[in-house]
Amino acid sequence: MTLTDPATNFVSETQTILNQARHRAATAVNFAMVEAYWLMGKRIVEEQEGAARAQYGDGVIETLSQALVADFGRGFSVANLRNFRQFYLKFQDVGIHYTLCSELSWSHYRLIMRLDDNKARQYYLQECATQKWSVRSLERNITSHYYQRVLSSQSGTQPSAVTDSQNISDFIKDPYVFEFLNLTEATGSHEHTLETALINHLQQFLLELGKGFSFVGRQFRISTETSHFYIDLVFYNYILKCFVLFDLKTNKLKHQDVGQMDMYIRMFDDLQKRADDNPTIGIILCADREETLVKYSVLNGSEQMFASQYKLYLPTEDELKELLRADRFRFSSSHEQDTETE
Repeated sequence: MTLTDPATNFVSETQTILNQARHRAATAVNFAMVEAYWLMGKRIVEEQEGAARAQYGDGVIETLSQALVADFGRGFSVANLRNFRQFYLKFQDVGIHYTLCSELSWSHYRLIMRLDDNKARQYYLQECATQKWSVRSLERNITSHYYQRVLSSQSGTQPSAVTDSQNISDFIKDPYVFEFLNLTEATGSHEHTLETALINHLQQFLLELGKGFSFVGRQFRISTETSHFYIDLVFYNYILKCFVLFDLKTNKLKHQDVGQMDMYIRMFDDLQKRADDNPTIGIILCADREETLVKYSVLNGSEQMFASQYKLYLPTEDELKELLRADRFRFSSSHEQDTETE
């Protein structure tokens, strides 16, 4: 029997209702288990701290594991119970109902609770929930030091994890990490090669850019009465409500690059920006950057133009610390100069 359009719509809508109900049920069950793990961790800590004898306190987890495994299976091994204990200790500050997010699975929490920095934990917790990160995406963002890179772009200020934030620096990273391109310094030394690789891995690139970005065009042409100009990559950020231009530079940043991006931003604001759009943002993605050039160019203090380095590999913590120190030094120098001017 061939279904008519009304019958097809009826079946489709009914299937949607069922799928949504199943998703809500799975989410509720998942959160119930996460909540149970938190409460179990809390109870373990209380029992250990209240133990009259130190040897009993040390053996609490082993004794409990034996009893639970006998009744509920291998999921309550000593290692897992220790995870529950750590889970409670890392997320005990403001209480369970205010800390835990029902959107996240136990696998999400296991990754986040390994972090020592409480601010980083809260950031990943909120971003993961609001941006619907998968476990794999969360793991990649933690491994690539997502939080620290956003922090670096803000000269040490605390990044916001609120999706409707209008703080532009919350949307800029330094450096950007493109390890998913599988390029080396040799193979990625040409701008066209880098640009093509980013487009071929657009989904991963969008995840690396962060929240709110949608792709507009590659080699986007913008024309005046006498000339044509081509911008490497153009995006629109629906949270910031503005266009974001990317200019790729596989060598060290030069003052000509800054001037070129400044011109692109001005032209885009004049020729492409709609009345309800916010001012255009320009990001120069460069392989290397000299802080002196940043300090003495229009990049310093600009709210529309940024120069961020990119890495073709995951940076080490030491490399990120060095970047943070450089940015904080630049920020301090700029602040002192502004104070002297006043």
